[in-house]
Amino acid sequence: MVFDNRTDAGRRLGERLGSLRDEDAVVLGLPRGGVVVAAEVARRLHKPLDIAVVRKLGVPFQPEVGMGAIGEDGVRVVNDEVVRRAGVSDEQLAGVEEQERTELERRARAYRGDRQRPEVRGRTVVVVDDGIATGSTARAACRSARDRGAARVVLAVPVAPRDAELRLRQDIDELVSVETPADFMAIGQFYTDFAQTTDEEVLACLAAGGEEQAGSTEGAGAGPGDGEVEVSAGGVELGGELVVPEDATAVVVFVHGSGSSRHSPRNRYVAALLNEAGLGTLLFDLLTEEEAQDRANVFDTALLAERLAQVTRGLRAEPAVEGLPVGYFGASTGAAAALWAAADPAAGIGAVVSRGGRPDLAGDRLRDVITPALLIVGEEDELVLELNRRAQEALHGPNELAVVEGATHLFEEPGALDEVAGLARDWFSRYLTAAPHGA
Repeated sequence: MVFDNRTDAGRRLGERLGSLRDEDAVVLGLPRGGVVVAAEVARRLHKPLDIAVVRKLGVPFQPEVGMGAIGEDGVRVVNDEVVRRAGVSDEQLAGVEEQERTELERRARAYRGDRQRPEVRGRTVVVVDDGIATGSTARAACRSARDRGAARVVLAVPVAPRDAELRLRQDIDELVSVETPADFMAIGQFYTDFAQTTDEEVLACLAAGGEEQAGSTEGAGAGPGDGEVEVSAGGVELGGELVVPEDATAVVVFVHGSGSSRHSPRNRYVAALLNEAGLGTLLFDLLTEEEAQDRANVFDTALLAERLAQVTRGLRAEPAVEGLPVGYFGASTGAAAALWAAADPAAGIGAVVSRGGRPDLAGDRLRDVITPALLIVGEEDELVLELNRRAQEALHGPNELAVVEGATHLFEEPGALDEVAGLARDWFSRYLTAAPHGA
């Protein structure tokens, strides 16, 4: 079995863990890729999500070779056989551990911020990674959970070697793996997309996991429109997530790109920043799972724009957003659908932001767009940058092209997605809060 990406792997893994829905459990993801898998598991189990910060101890002169790992709370796992064969001295081992301990503490602060770690004492802890190779980092995370009083530790991964449970049995109560292939060589061989996960994606997943935890607790301070919603469009029901802060000034509808969904970590990261700025957000699936299998639907801009228009009309009827200005945030091919839908004057869309978008797919419809539009493109995304420059010439309303220095198409570079989120926030604050309140 080959997984499309980590989100797909998390969905399949979550199905295997369905028996935990009725248990008092918490999900801990290993950074970075494991957090994306864990976010999907936590969502399907309706359990709180946190991060298990661990660091590999690499051989000093060959750091890609792991000789152990460390975790929070002073947890330490050392592979004595690797240390002996590599000829690593006690002083060298201590030096590597000190350096990695400093980095571990820095990352824990960066990822978790001011949030408190969830209580695990007496609970089932599900430790999730995107796969197991040597198992050192997973072992460190499991030991940390055990030291904090976990009643039961379940290690859950999409793929693992067949002997993994035997090697890890002293530190776990159960190993759950979707696949345990005989020809295991590397985790990446079982993923179509195994691109490196960014810190921004990790933060987005943790923010979404925090919303899941808050949503399960009465009186936790959620806004009047927070939670999962079903949106109707074109005779089908589409899944969505609506978040409306108290005293929201407007609401932004996110339109994802091809091959993505409402669970896009990048869109969720931007949405979280907009929520902090007092803007409501709606993330929804443009297509059903069956429809998305047909690639023609994914690139049918007219179909997607009509879906978006229908969802927008339904959104305006929601009590939590009634009377609020509406804007669109489109990514990749979703940007074309956002601009297409905004071109209809009756839609009353106050502002549009495109992230790495393909506005050219809106064709002649671009000439009808008078809504203020911001096109954000990475400097290194040369083809898309040129397409956006041409599309900008066709727009008739207020518009800008913002080029993020050093960024590629997915804005994976450090700080790039932060810049995107800040640009979007400022654009919506500038135009959307003063927009007409609907058609």
